[in-house]
Amino acid sequence: MTAMPLSIQNIISRLTFRQLQVFHAVFKLQSYTKAGDLLGLTQPAVSSQIRQLEQALGQPLFEYVGRRLFCTSAGKRLAQSVDSIFSELKLLQSDFAALKGQVAGELKLLAVSTAQYVVPHLLREFRDLYPQIALSVTVVNRATALQRLASNSDDLVIMGMVPNDKPFTALPFLDNELVPVAPAEHALFAYKKVTATDFLNSQLLVREPGSGSRLALEKHCQQHRLKVAPAMELGSNEAIKHAVIAGLGVAVLPKLSVLLELELGKLKIVNVDTFPLNHNWSVVYPQTKYLTPAMQAFLFFVEHNAQSFIQKLTGNL
Repeated sequence: MTAMPLSIQNIISRLTFRQLQVFHAVFKLQSYTKAGDLLGLTQPAVSSQIRQLEQALGQPLFEYVGRRLFCTSAGKRLAQSVDSIFSELKLLQSDFAALKGQVAGELKLLAVSTAQYVVPHLLREFRDLYPQIALSVTVVNRATALQRLASNSDDLVIMGMVPNDKPFTALPFLDNELVPVAPAEHALFAYKKVTATDFLNSQLLVREPGSGSRLALEKHCQQHRLKVAPAMELGSNEAIKHAVIAGLGVAVLPKLSVLLELELGKLKIVNVDTFPLNHNWSVVYPQTKYLTPAMQAFLFFVEHNAQSFIQKLTGNL
């Protein structure tokens, strides 16, 4: 067995896990005082730990410019290593829990905005099954989701319209029905038959270019040789929903996002030929990603439970 260089042996023998914890807190919070509050230490104790760590490494890790704390290049490099160490320890914790027949650890989910109406309901049932998994969910638009997916920033991503030209694995698990809606008193409901052209020409409200729901609508219209001429663009489905209720136009929205408004009669689904659009949400991750027990548990859960659960949620709507 090849012996490690003496300098590395010296560094390992002089470092402590507590020092790395303190350093990680200071680096993330950019403050000795805030790091102390987080870890239950006084500011002098935090300073002492950082000073000992700097002496062990022979490098300054932080410096003050005026009253602001900045991380040195050596500190930034150490932060990368500490992140890797802590990530490996979290994986180790998950693996040990799995060996005991338990599923634990962290699960960081990223969801596109159209999925925010259903994900919390799914997570409630999932949490009941796996209470030892620490869950976190971030909701973003499609463009940000694609960026984070490419950079492997999250454990699993919930989205529709999965790119088929990228090395991703996608598990479709839930119908995402996009329905044409209008205010209950809209003139369209006086027609015996509403064509797609009639509907699309009734002041169509749409999401911004690149959003999943807009891409689905544009693809559908292209396939059926329909012209899309938006009257207004809005930045979220919530904004579009309230704009439709206010009488500004019509829209094609995920059915799960308008369940309450349909039940209360504020919106109605327009019976339009070639509609609704039937798509699905998928759980997506890079093909080469290591799946922790928590990730595997979530994939199994959504694959076998999501559809029946949402059918209960939607009822007869």
